[in-house]
Amino acid sequence: MPVEKIDTLVVGAGQAGVAMSEHLTRNGVPHLVLERSRIAERWRTARWDSLVANGPAWHDRFPGLEFDGFGPDEFVPKDRVADYFVAYAERFGAPIRCGVEVKSVRRLEDRPGFRVETSEGTIEAESVVAATGAFQSPVIPPIVPEDAGIAQLHSSAYRNPAQLPDGAVLVVGAGSSGVQIADELLRAGRQVYLSVGPHDRPPRSYRNRDFVWWLGVLGKWDVQAQAPGTEHVTIAVSGAHGGETIDFRRLAEQGMTLVGRTEACRDGVLTFAPDLAENIRRGDANYLALLDEADAFVARNGLDLPEEPGARVFTADPACVTDPVRELDLKQAGISTIIWATGFTSDYGWLEVDAFDETGRPKHQRGVSSEAGIYFLGLPWLSGRGSSFIWGVWHDAKYLADHIVTRRGYMAYRPSAGARAQPAPRDALTGT
Repeated sequence: MPVEKIDTLVVGAGQAGVAMSEHLTRNGVPHLVLERSRIAERWRTARWDSLVANGPAWHDRFPGLEFDGFGPDEFVPKDRVADYFVAYAERFGAPIRCGVEVKSVRRLEDRPGFRVETSEGTIEAESVVAATGAFQSPVIPPIVPEDAGIAQLHSSAYRNPAQLPDGAVLVVGAGSSGVQIADELLRAGRQVYLSVGPHDRPPRSYRNRDFVWWLGVLGKWDVQAQAPGTEHVTIAVSGAHGGETIDFRRLAEQGMTLVGRTEACRDGVLTFAPDLAENIRRGDANYLALLDEADAFVARNGLDLPEEPGARVFTADPACVTDPVRELDLKQAGISTIIWATGFTSDYGWLEVDAFDETGRPKHQRGVSSEAGIYFLGLPWLSGRGSSFIWGVWHDAKYLADHIVTRRGYMAYRPSAGARAQPAPRDALTGT
């Protein structure tokens, strides 16, 4: 079969791939986007049925298109988010091929570019953008044996309460996914245990402004990760039920049993770390710190935003916090299911290039990898805190597209006829 050639190949047609295609199109860069399933497939099939976007519609979108049929402060259901990306790609005729899996990417010998093996043939590309994101392989810690007689599933496989066998449920992980799933199960009448680890807990809204607005005016979207390995921060925030601040004490008052971080399982008995009260206290401190900054911003700028003293009032710690459960016999507690809301790892096994460190983590600066011509998009903290949000991915894609355009310009340079021979120009952005 003949080898297809393209300037830039984008792998993945989720929000990252669609954004990348838009910016490459605007810059006149010939490119192709390959997607092994459908556009924004993970929004449709790798999330629970009732999921909504974690940011309001006015904010959690691309700049060029609003959500049809939703008010600016509403939280859009997951399937409508997927439809949004399909419609967005159609607006500029994104060259997306669905149903094509990329099997390997290798650097070409003695010439620029990469050889890409796919399920539909071979492609050669000058640049490759890995837009598959970081959330590819679900992580289930090897704590509870598979033969323990308990149904175990990752949060990405959870759909709704009716899917689970009768009985109590333990949800491990109290970030956005874990706390929303636990709350849904509680509302469905299930007995729920929630394992709460370290987390940030921002207010959903304060003084009539959503927390995404506060992060914007306080300059927090551009904050960088503190150090390598600290990119992921568990954030307890939800857009469910019209958007509400997560309050672990309230969940306990409604019947949920909070426990500390899940540590081990022996003979059907789970043990939990003695860190529940401290984890909640630190979450409170994070919450109150943002309120303090917000109040100072209002005063400094003379804004007419209503005061909200009730936001600082906490109810008393429930019994499960003051006298925490340290051990739990799964059978005696009637627990039939454990849902692991414990995150994902990336899977770049198909990307056979020198762009990873000894632990397999991508080596890059703002998505520009250590291997010239390879780019990463859709990673948390790629350029800052905003990289995990839809609008943040769009801006990250713009930066990478500009980099690709600049690099193409260097590679296309040829001295004018009769010009004095000059050393080959360095690519100012890659150092090659």
